Amino acid sequence: MGTDIRTEILHKPVKHFNMTEHDTRPLVSAYRDMSFSARELAHACDVFNQMLADPDCTIILTIAGSTSAAGCMQIYADMIRYNMVDAIVATGATVVDMDFFEALGFSHFHGSQFADDGVLRELYIDRIYDTFIDEHQLQKCDLTIKEIADSLPARGYSSREFISHMGRWLSTNPERAKKSASLVQLAYTHNVPVFCPAFSDSSAGLGLLAHQAERKDAHVMIDSVRDFRELTELKMHGQQSGLFMIGGGTPKNFAQDTVIGAEILGHEAPMHKYSIQITVADVRDGACSSSTLKEAGSWGKVDVAGEQMVFGEASMVLPIIASHAYHSGEWQNRVRRDLNTIFNTPKAA
Repeated sequence: MGTDIRTEILHKPVKHFNMTEHDTRPLVSAYRDMSFSARELAHACDVFNQMLADPDCTIILTIAGSTSAAGCMQIYADMIRYNMVDAIVATGATVVDMDFFEALGFSHFHGSQFADDGVLRELYIDRIYDTFIDEHQLQKCDLTIKEIADSLPARGYSSREFISHMGRWLSTNPERAKKSASLVQLAYTHNVPVFCPAFSDSSAGLGLLAHQAERKDAHVMIDSVRDFRELTELKMHGQQSGLFMIGGGTPKNFAQDTVIGAEILGHEAPMHKYSIQITVADVRDGACSSSTLKEAGSWGKVDVAGEQMVFGEASMVLPIIASHAYHSGEWQNRVRRDLNTIFNTPKAA
């Protein structure tokens, strides 16, 4: 099994949805007059527009799962570009294995969930459901993270701070950054903080593993407690806030818990005023990913007056909501918050 077979399998790149090219407002208007999940999705669109129209609302996007690899990557980048989000909390896979990976010029490919995984392993092809990744290319991504870590002073960094260095690296190495509109680079240039509370659970972790193995006595470390403190400081700084959550897991809880974190630090911070969650998780098992937003209200995290759960697969639901918001135009009146600057991070040029 050689190069020719790999080339045959990895031949059709995933194309990412462009929300500016598709106007879903008529569809959402029709959904609004229906019932069940259609009407709930329409209400989620309304809640997101309320966030965008509220001049006091800091919008936090949380991303779990693999929607970036599935074709939603440009949506997340465009939400930064068009000032529809002020901070991001995501999995390391979303930021590194998918977005930074493609920024280096690599691609995700159409595959099949019915493929023989043993054969894929022999070919060094990784599978995310029906999407394939070239493992050789992914390891180049790992080593680029190591290269960035090697260039930094040996100390602790929040994931936000390290990801900002990743964005700076993309901006200052155009010959190696093959894609200029990645989430990581746009977040850097627009001063949008990006947090990965489980940063090491990704290619970043593998790159940092190699970095620390070579520099055992003086190396870069990711400080997850500092992550929580910084995100809590964002909540205290912005006060009024809204959450747009893709999936659940660590990013969801991390963002929600900032209200409690502020209380622990002796500050009054209102519950998140608006919240949307897109998920397919079953609510009956009590897991973090499936707990409803109404349940979060009992913890003092979310104001249930402005929440909407949408039970649907995110690669189908997110494009509808994002496109509706873009074409509705509320984002055009928002003032950029440049939240990275509150951590004494120099503003990107």
